[in-house]
Amino acid sequence: MNIADLEQKIGYSFADENLLVTALTHSSYANEFSRRKGEIAFNERLEFLGDAVLELVTSEFIFETHSDMPEGSMSKLRASMVCEPSLAFCAKGIGLGDYLRLGKGEDMTGGRGRDSILSDAFEAVIGAIYLDGGLEPAGKFIKEYALTKLDDARLFKDSKTLLQEITQEKYRCMPEYVLVKEEGPAHMRTFTIELRVSGKSLATGTGSSKKGAEQEAARKAIRIISGRSSANVSEKH
Repeated sequence: MNIADLEQKIGYSFADENLLVTALTHSSYANEFSRRKGEIAFNERLEFLGDAVLELVTSEFIFETHSDMPEGSMSKLRASMVCEPSLAFCAKGIGLGDYLRLGKGEDMTGGRGRDSILSDAFEAVIGAIYLDGGLEPAGKFIKEYALTKLDDARLFKDSKTLLQEITQEKYRCMPEYVLVKEEGPAHMRTFTIELRVSGKSLATGTGSSKKGAEQEAARKAIRIISGRSSANVSEKH
């Protein structure tokens, strides 16, 4: 396990490298080798701490980057960003599985790629950074290697669903997608979709399919609603 390599990858050098080693140690490794090497600390306690730090930083991130998003939608977004598959996705992004200390059985059965193990280790690393350097470096790690990527990925994948949640809660209405232009030969069509909220045009999107154009329009609309309180949409009460 090359600690220096992982530190360079995540942009943080530990004053106490034992914290990082513990964060990367699965209970299966501790159980398997503790008899020969004495008691070996594993990452469950650090995971507990990292989970709390992650929730705080995620809440602040959503609050700041989605300034007009209603509380209910913020809670749903936070839940989707800190769930096991999302954190495993982030762990895979930095190759965290390559650095884990696993028992032989866990390793042989694919533990390095298992979502539950990866997500737990990711939270444990957060807890280790927090104990070693405090909230600032832990928050920086979370934002750089988790939240920004997850926010963009979710927005890209499911913008229409997220926009529907926002408009229903904030404006008491459904978004409307209107085809305003269709051009190009049959095998290379380009579609332009206008997105309307409360009858007002809010954003447009283009794509090689209607669905793709709608998703692009929804992404733009979410950015507008979340980042500009002056968006030209009337709330309904």
